[in-house]
Amino acid sequence: MNAAIKIALVDDEVLFRKGISFLLQREDNIDIVFEASNGEELLSQLNDNEIKPDIIIMDLKMPILNGVEATKIIRKSFPEIKIIALTSYDTKSFVANMIQVGAVAYLIKNTTPKDLIYTINQVAIKGFHYNENVLRTIKETIVSTKNSKGNLETGFLSPREIEILQLICQQKTTSEIAEHLYLSPRTVEGHRNNLLLKTESRNIAGLVVYAIQNEIAVITI
Repeated sequence: MNAAIKIALVDDEVLFRKGISFLLQREDNIDIVFEASNGEELLSQLNDNEIKPDIIIMDLKMPILNGVEATKIIRKSFPEIKIIALTSYDTKSFVANMIQVGAVAYLIKNTTPKDLIYTINQVAIKGFHYNENVLRTIKETIVSTKNSKGNLETGFLSPREIEILQLICQQKTTSEIAEHLYLSPRTVEGHRNNLLLKTESRNIAGLVVYAIQNEIAVITI
């Protein structure tokens, strides 16, 4: 049996947070390790608790330290922890900003419990999960800044790395990529780590953004 996914919930709306906690605690493979009401409280808990969450479900608008600023700090101090934004804000600028600072998934608070649980499981398996709305926003908002940056170099990626990057963008797991390309999962992991280093991406989600920016992957919505 696989280890349970450890979750931290961060939201200043207590009733909403408790509702999410109640929902997730019913899942056999999910454990809530702690809750926090703002980013400062979250960072304090992360520093004080020996058990760290695998995933943080983070609201954006909170007092003292908001979700965007907290995400920036966590990406540097606790890079192995994955952050799912769960917020009432669905404007493109909010989505793009959270993706660029390191969120690996972005959900709106009117999402269904089924979608939330599915997203948590996908993030645990693959390292990220972008639904159609988020992919569309990446295409329309983040890619539109490409021209201002100038053309980014992609020639340093090998054909095999490009192939693996394209499959990552199709949200395939390591084992699915390995099976598709007749490689071992360890070999795929090696290529994926090289891609992270070569593209200077912080995580798998960053690889997807990089691939879309450089037209390596064609995302059809």
